[in-house]
Amino acid sequence: MSAIQFLREKAGGFVAVIIGVSLLLFVVSDFFGSGTGQRRQMKEYYDLGEIAGEYVSYQDFEMQVQNMVEIYKLSGAPNVDESTYESIREQVWQQMVREKILDNNYEKLGIGVSTEEVDDLVLGNNPHPVVMQLFSDQNTGEFNKSFLINFLQQIDVDETARKYWLFFEDQIVDDRMSTKYNNLVSKGLYITSKQTEFEDLLNKASVDFSFVMKNYASVPDSAVKIQRSELESYYSKHKNSYKRSALRDIEYVTFDILPSENDRRDAEEWINGIKEEFAESPDPEQFINLTADTRHNGFYVPLSSLSEKLKDFVKSEDKNTVFGPYEEDGSFKMARLIDAANRPDSVRARHILISSGQLRTTENARHIADSLINLLKSGVSFEVLAMSNSDDAGSAQVGGDLGWFPEGMMVTPFNNACFSARKGEYVTAETTYGVHIIEVLNKSKDVRKYNIGIIDRKITASSATNQTVYSEASQFASNSSTYEQFNSSIASLNMDKRVANDVMPSQKTLPGLDNPRSLVISLFSAKEGDIILDDNEQAVFEIGEKYVVAYCTRVQEEGLAPLKDVENDVRFAVLREKKADIISEQFKEIKGSGKSLNDIANEMGLNIQEATQISFRSYSVPGAGMEPALISAATSTPQGQLTGPVSGNNGVFMFQVNSVSEAPPEDTEMLRGRLMATYRMRGTYEAYEALRESANIIDKRYKFY
Repeated sequence: MSAIQFLREKAGGFVAVIIGVSLLLFVVSDFFGSGTGQRRQMKEYYDLGEIAGEYVSYQDFEMQVQNMVEIYKLSGAPNVDESTYESIREQVWQQMVREKILDNNYEKLGIGVSTEEVDDLVLGNNPHPVVMQLFSDQNTGEFNKSFLINFLQQIDVDETARKYWLFFEDQIVDDRMSTKYNNLVSKGLYITSKQTEFEDLLNKASVDFSFVMKNYASVPDSAVKIQRSELESYYSKHKNSYKRSALRDIEYVTFDILPSENDRRDAEEWINGIKEEFAESPDPEQFINLTADTRHNGFYVPLSSLSEKLKDFVKSEDKNTVFGPYEEDGSFKMARLIDAANRPDSVRARHILISSGQLRTTENARHIADSLINLLKSGVSFEVLAMSNSDDAGSAQVGGDLGWFPEGMMVTPFNNACFSARKGEYVTAETTYGVHIIEVLNKSKDVRKYNIGIIDRKITASSATNQTVYSEASQFASNSSTYEQFNSSIASLNMDKRVANDVMPSQKTLPGLDNPRSLVISLFSAKEGDIILDDNEQAVFEIGEKYVVAYCTRVQEEGLAPLKDVENDVRFAVLREKKADIISEQFKEIKGSGKSLNDIANEMGLNIQEATQISFRSYSVPGAGMEPALISAATSTPQGQLTGPVSGNNGVFMFQVNSVSEAPPEDTEMLRGRLMATYRMRGTYEAYEALRESANIIDKRYKFY
């Protein structure tokens, strides 16, 4: 087995996990290029963001994304879909953030990993977990050093495998650096005896108390006078509460690119024009594949799975007639019966895959398959040969057994070989995966099945129709040079306008549109009240099967919101504070006269409520809701003491603790150890988050993706 194939089999899932989950654990070094050095010397004109004062270009970011995509493909996933691309982009961004933040700290602290350490982490007595995972014995699960040594000997002559290995080696180095840094942070943490005592108190103490609450709504707004200076003062003291993200509002109309009546007629005329040729073709399957929009799959299907249109047609089993044209699923179709036969509904089969492509040529795969078939005929166990020779790792573990499957589940050549072969017969099939040695183990009862050839022509919008719709959208945009004209045109044409508020820079959805990223990206380049233009200064966007004309109706930039934008929120907060002062004075006057909680409740027309088993860690108070100020005060007040007023989220409280319950004391050293473990875990996380916070990270990926 080649070095690269070995890594693919051992590490494919591992790479997928990294891409899907591990956004902070590993850093990909400059794998295929010079990367970091150039990144720090050059400022490209594509501005993707900034991390800790260092510019990040689109070119550099995209290079690292493509490096990771290449790694992902090397792991055995040749196709990378958009969701995987998105995960990879997110991982690479987090990697770049982590790299730029921590590299300077590593250097200041003198943290590094020597060549000797790397060698020890790979070949030493205690290899790194990544090495242990990659080179473990499949049967025993134990680390096999001979696998590792053999692999390292091969990578000198296998460039692809070498680069793949360097990816994992970079992970090992980065993980070692991170471990050293985290250990250093953890060593700086200490739990005092007072912290331990306080934690013990929190864990064991709970209280039962009675309380009354006067809601803020009981004080009419008209009773409170608010000066402008009070709003400004409150806003100044609480500025951090009014930080906001970049948001936009958008309004837009769509012009659907739908097939015209002419397009429909053209499709119908086309399919009628080939009806006779289709009926007379000596090779209908080839005719379909050369002519139709959809290739012929060659599967046989039972009568029960056919549409009502085709059931009566196939029952006659007349292979010389054509049914149709008929309209179905947005296409015009014609059907011809190619064959009818009794075939099993499902089969159970096993196979040995001899893959072709990068590992070997198809011709070589055929020779290997012939040799294995000879061994099978000589009496060698199929299971043994599958486990030792099949390139389908999943089925190889169970002797090549694929279980039961219905017709149409497998690719066509494999399917036809299985459903045509006799039970116990060895047959071969060639697919895009390679050469398969197949043995049918069992078959279900035969049913009548039909191989039906379908000629289809999709009813799609022509270029002329597309141009007509575009002209309509373009004319609309020309007549909508202002927002007022935009709305006037909508009204005159009786169109539906869509509105999306609080659109985020990274947003990937808008109502009624498929994949509107180009529109969202342009939205964040538009000014408030302007028509949105694309990179070519055009106001008509093509999104899926629609043309779109849109206006930016609100711009909210990232940062501190000005007072005028949050004045209502500030006024509400100040209003609540002043109402709290009014209610608190009412409570103080009554409390000062020596009255009980019951007297206060009667005099102010309030109901006494009960709260039981409330600790410092309680989330809410029954009858009051989320009131952390009340919980804090109640759990730190002696029994029997009338306390208050306490201003909360929903009103002002007076309360009296009725009883205090205490659990048995916990062993001090055990508690200290548990706290230390928690603090160390939190410490490393919070240390990194503090560095992130101070790094002033500016993320402009929304401009490009």
